Amino acid sequence: MEKVSSILSHLVHQPQFKFLLKHTCYQKFIQILPTKFKKAIAFVYIDNSTLFVALSHPGYKMELNYNKDLLKSLLNMMGTHNPDCSQLSANKVIVFNSKFHNTTPKVPEPTNPKYRELSSGDFKICSNDTQLIDKFKQIKETIMENRN
Repeated sequence: MEKVSSILSHLVHQPQFKFLLKHTCYQKFIQILPTKFKKAIAFVYIDNSTLFVALSHPGYKMELNYNKDLLKSLLNMMGTHNPDCSQLSANKVIVFNSKFHNTTPKVPEPTNPKYRELSSGDFKICSNDTQLIDKFKQIKETIMENRN
């Protein structure tokens, strides 16, 4: 029985799945970058020998604009050292802010309001309906519990 890695390797080298090979090369490229750049980059892709770098936050744009030459040289060096990624080369680097970056959704924290109940719970009941009187008594009990 074949291992999963050998099956995936075989699939990646098929012509109809060439985008998977590019994707793995893009991930390898991001992994060889310094840590501060790894946090900054949401995703990368190459189109017409131009490396497009999408940022996870707009604050990183200036930092990566100053280091375009580093990104370009690392990509070209990776292409020479890794035969699977030899098709990756770029003449230009364009850095842009990504609106498609997936961030983990923030879970709202449950709130526990800290305020004192202002109602005294005194009601004038002008009805003889027993259900209505019982409901008003339940409301009064709830108010008294929240008041303490």
